[in-house]
Amino acid sequence: MGLKKLKVDPNVCIGCGCCVGSYPENFRIGDEGVAELISEEVDEEAAGVCPVGAIVED
Repeated sequence: MGLKKLKVDPNVCIGCGCCVGSYPENFRIGDEGVAELISEEVDEEAAGVCPVGAIVED
């Protein structure tokens, strides 16, 4: 388990909250209804929890 600089593509995110449920210390659902990063570096496995592939390497 390593840390990586990831980002959320807001054009792909559907706001399902899988990332928030799995990594609440790293993600939140923002005012626009899509995921946002709380921390800059995130567990590299976090990208795999997104069902639509919105979490990508920065």
